[in-house]
Amino acid sequence: MRADVAIVGYGRTPYSRAKPGEPVLTVDEYIAWAADLALQKAGMSKNDFDGQGLGVSHAEVAHTVNWSAATAENLGISPQVLLRGDQGGASAASLLIRAAAMIRAGIVDRVLVVGADTPLDIPSLAPGLPLSPERTRGVYWDFQGPFGVMGASAQFALVQTRYRHQYALKDEQLGKIAVTNRFHASLHPGAIYRQPFTLDDYMNSRVLSDPIRLLDCVPIVNGGLAYIVTSAETARTLTDRPVYLLGAGEANNYYHGSRALPDITTTGYAVAAPLAMQRAGVRHEDIDFLQPYDDYPFIAMMTIEDHGFCRKGEGGRFVEEHDLRFDGDFPMSTDGGQLSGGQPGGAIGGFMPLVEAVTQLRGEAGDRQVRDARIGIACGFGGIPYGRPGRSCISLILGTEP
Repeated sequence: MRADVAIVGYGRTPYSRAKPGEPVLTVDEYIAWAADLALQKAGMSKNDFDGQGLGVSHAEVAHTVNWSAATAENLGISPQVLLRGDQGGASAASLLIRAAAMIRAGIVDRVLVVGADTPLDIPSLAPGLPLSPERTRGVYWDFQGPFGVMGASAQFALVQTRYRHQYALKDEQLGKIAVTNRFHASLHPGAIYRQPFTLDDYMNSRVLSDPIRLLDCVPIVNGGLAYIVTSAETARTLTDRPVYLLGAGEANNYYHGSRALPDITTTGYAVAAPLAMQRAGVRHEDIDFLQPYDDYPFIAMMTIEDHGFCRKGEGGRFVEEHDLRFDGDFPMSTDGGQLSGGQPGGAIGGFMPLVEAVTQLRGEAGDRQVRDARIGIACGFGGIPYGRPGRSCISLILGTEP
C-alpha cells in the first residue's frame, strides 16, 4: 500500500452525559462543531470541500434515510462524492479506507469525515439501550431478547464466558486494563470520567452480567468527532505534521473455523491485522502504541492477541507482564479510551482510536504523550453478530513518514 494519503486535521467536541443543567445539542450541532474543530486544526474552510468529498458515519438518531446528503446540506458543503459509514464502531476506519481509495483514484483530492450521535436523547428501554429501530437487531433478536440478552454487556458476557472456558483469564488482568484507561483519562481534559480508581475498586464493582462488572462497561455520551484526509501532496502544503495511512486491513462477518460452530474467541482482527501490517511493511517491534476499540477490557485484550502481539489464550498474561501506560513498554488507549472517555454512540466511538492515534503521532497529546511516537495502530470494531464478537474489524497502520 502506498502512503500517498494523510490526515491533516481532527476535531473532538466535549462530551455530555445529558445531566440536568447541561446544554442540550442536536446531532447536527455536534457534527458542525466537530467539523469546525477539524477545519481549524487543518487551516481549511468548509468551502475547500465543494466539489470534493464528505464522509458521514451512521448515527442512531439519524433523522432521514439520506443522512450523508442531509449532513452536506446542514454543513453548507456541495461535495462531488458522498461516503456513508454504517459499520458501527468500524465506520470511522472504513471511511478512511474508502476516502483514501477515492483520493488515489484521482476522483477527489480531500475528504472531510464527520460523525456524531446523541444516544442519551433517545427514549430508552433501559439505560444505554435506546429504543431505536436498529436495536431489534433483525431476526436474531428473537433468539436473544426473550431470554434477557438485552444489550452489549450481556452479549459480550457470553463470549467472555466461553473464552474463560477455553483459556486462562484472571479478573485482575482485565482490571489492569480498566485501571490504566482511567489513569489515561485523568490526563485527558475531554474524558467524561477522570477520577482514577484502583484494582480493588474494580474488583469490588458490582457484576452486571456475569462475568462483566460495572467498571468493565463503557459509559454512553453525546458528542461528535471529525477528521480530514487529503492527498500526501496537498497534506504537505497544509501542515508540517501530516499523519500518513501506511496500511489497512479489514474483515467483515468473520468466522474462525466453521460457520456452524465457529471459535468465537477469535475476532476478524486475526485476518485484518496481518493484512494491515503486511501492506504497511511493518513488524510488531515497529509499533509504538495500540489504540483499540475498547468498549470493554475483554475486547481490548482480544485485540492484542489477534494482532499477533501474543498467542491466543495468552492475552491476560501479556497484559499482566507489560506496562500499558503511555510511558510504558506497551502504550494502549492513551486517551482513556471509550471505557473512561465515553462512547458517543456505538458507531461514533470508533472515531476515538483514530483521532487519538493522530494526536499522538502529531505530538499533541500533552501529559499523556508517547515519547518519539512514529508508528501506531488504530482499530475499528463494529456490530455484535449473533453469538460472535465484532461484525466488522479494521486495523489501520498510521505513521509520521510516508
